[in-house]
Amino acid sequence: MRLRATLAIAVSIAASLPVHADDAAPQRARDLAQDAIIVDTHIDAPGILSETWADLGVAAPDREFDYPRAREGGLDVAFMSIYTSAREDDQGRARQSAHAQIDSVEALVQRHPDKFAILTSPRDVERLRAGGRVLLPLGMENGAPLVDDLSQVQAFFNRGIRYITLAHSAANRISDSSYAAERKWNGLSPFGRDVVAEMNRLGIMVDVSHVSDAAAAQAIELSTVPVIASHSAFRHFTPGFERNISDELAKAVAAKGGVVQVPFGIAFVSPQAASDMQAHFRARAEFDKRNAELAAAGKPTQDRKAFEEAWERDHPVPQTPIEAVLDQIDYGVQLIGIDHVGLGSDFDGVGGELADGLRSVADFPNLVAGLQARGYSDGDIRKILGGNLLRAWGEIEAGAQAR
Repeated sequence: MRLRATLAIAVSIAASLPVHADDAAPQRARDLAQDAIIVDTHIDAPGILSETWADLGVAAPDREFDYPRAREGGLDVAFMSIYTSAREDDQGRARQSAHAQIDSVEALVQRHPDKFAILTSPRDVERLRAGGRVLLPLGMENGAPLVDDLSQVQAFFNRGIRYITLAHSAANRISDSSYAAERKWNGLSPFGRDVVAEMNRLGIMVDVSHVSDAAAAQAIELSTVPVIASHSAFRHFTPGFERNISDELAKAVAAKGGVVQVPFGIAFVSPQAASDMQAHFRARAEFDKRNAELAAAGKPTQDRKAFEEAWERDHPVPQTPIEAVLDQIDYGVQLIGIDHVGLGSDFDGVGGELADGLRSVADFPNLVAGLQARGYSDGDIRKILGGNLLRAWGEIEAGAQAR
């Protein structure tokens, strides 16, 4: 999810933190974070690299992901989000943008082969992370770069893409979006059904984050292997917010053997934040509609930048404690079981609007400490940190090889 400062949200939530954002996590938590395999299925570094270059092999304090902090936090497998917007899709630029972002990740690895490696199979994790490398598998956020050409699934597989989020903020040629009022396909398009089958054939994870409920249900039913939600919180906490996963769909993901990966963004884990974000989408749609009407009538249009600035001023981002993320994990474990919950932070994708204590990839020990304080065993914490995702990925890969 690429959530800019324009998606500011209101009302603070008070709660005590098991780990304060400015305190070091206990040694026991830091030790487990370093020893466990931590997998984060959603980091938006590639898009930021395309807009403002930085060398992520050294400290990059204006970012949330870089090598030194990844090592500090114990992060081993960082899925790089190859994100393209609905606007890029409309302008015919999505495929070019996706390839350019993949190029940027490859360049980072080539610049620092001692620090990073591209990961294309869970079987290679132990071998490639030797020496302290952070592994960078690729996930495509929005299937728009496929356009309507099924052969592009293979082409992007060859470039390293290992999951595809079928849609993003608007319907594309594959699927309806959870955000858009328009339901173009009432779920998946005929082409989208072919895309799911081709992803299964190749071993690309089907990602149902961002898509409409109908599209998610159809994708889960069609898939012959597990599916994932790469960065979706539970809708139980945010009623009416379709972007978060419903209990029914979460159970379907788990029944298929998949994993729901919990994000750290305030807009997903705070009920008020989610409500305000939906209100912002509605207000922006009305603003655009009014401007279109004014333009058609030959009248001056209103300033979009002024509208966004006013929204931000009137809806300050709430401070949200790490407890909100821990509550999400607790709920998921109770709902679908310890084997089906993981982490998809959305670092570098939500404009810094993150829960306290989870501000960068250095902060995974804080999450570990919170889970330990809530009574999770180290074995179960290892599952949440990455074991569940690697297990599901392995099953998806094996399913492809079996055909």
